[in-house]
Amino acid sequence: MAFDILEPGLATSVQDRGRFGHYNVGIPQGGAMDQLSASMANALVGNTAGDAVLECAYLGPRFTTDADTVIAVAGAPVTVQVNGKPADQWTRLSLKAGDEVSFGMLSGGTRYYIAVQGGIDVPEVLGSRSTYTLGALGGFQGRTLTAGDTVPVGAPSGSPSPRDVIPEELRPAYAKKVTVRILPGLYDHRLTAEGMETLVSTAWKLTPVADRMGLRYSGPALEWKPRVQPFGAGSDPSNIVDAGYAIGSIQVPGGKEPIVLHRDAVSGGGYAMVATVISADMDVVARSAPGTLTHFEPVTMEQALAARADAAKVRRAVWG
Repeated sequence: MAFDILEPGLATSVQDRGRFGHYNVGIPQGGAMDQLSASMANALVGNTAGDAVLECAYLGPRFTTDADTVIAVAGAPVTVQVNGKPADQWTRLSLKAGDEVSFGMLSGGTRYYIAVQGGIDVPEVLGSRSTYTLGALGGFQGRTLTAGDTVPVGAPSGSPSPRDVIPEELRPAYAKKVTVRILPGLYDHRLTAEGMETLVSTAWKLTPVADRMGLRYSGPALEWKPRVQPFGAGSDPSNIVDAGYAIGSIQVPGGKEPIVLHRDAVSGGGYAMVATVISADMDVVARSAPGTLTHFEPVTMEQALAARADAAKVRRAVWG
């Protein structure tokens, strides 16, 4: 079976858990920006957590199905319609052949996910079905969807869904103010004490410059320690000799407007990484809409590992 795309939406792409093991050659992890919401959608239709879904940014697609199937929509709050009639998020939706699915405007967040029983069945590239548009890899022909595309759907696994609805207490929040936990380093020593205090005490405002590669925040300038730049580094006070970037790294070009590198970020460059968002809060960053006020809270490695364990408990609860 397949979905026939009538309208593609703003930037609808195929994503799964990501592409691992190739970051050393410049190919990022990728995958769903909001991994928890994508996993919840898959759980509702009886897929595995790693099956491919459609990631919809801001404006969703309009499509028809050519066979009976089951879908679920999870993530940012949005109006869902089946044949022009309202339908629910966070629950299974049964479709008949020829049914048309469409979406309204978001009322929070940035992205939501459409899972279909059997998963989106595009070829794996380097172990993943995720779309990496900068490299034209994976997904549907290495790009976001366009009108007229026919997106293949796999055969159902036959596994029963662990639940028919995601309870409200497990659903992610889409707040206008969020706290994002960070581990300082690897180059936080390049900031003055005042610069680091500014980073962690400011309510940073997410700008509209936010995509799968990175999210830029506005606020006061950070103060850097003066130094003679080493050979190979640029003249910007935040420049370093090129180094690898961890996913979630925070860099501050020019000492202004921190950028959180996300799923499709480049693997290295010449800006100092003053901190890194912990893995448990990468989804929080992904859910943030422009204008969201963000407080970066420094934590220890032990606290970061505990947060990761807590996040794993939520995922286990989703899968019953």
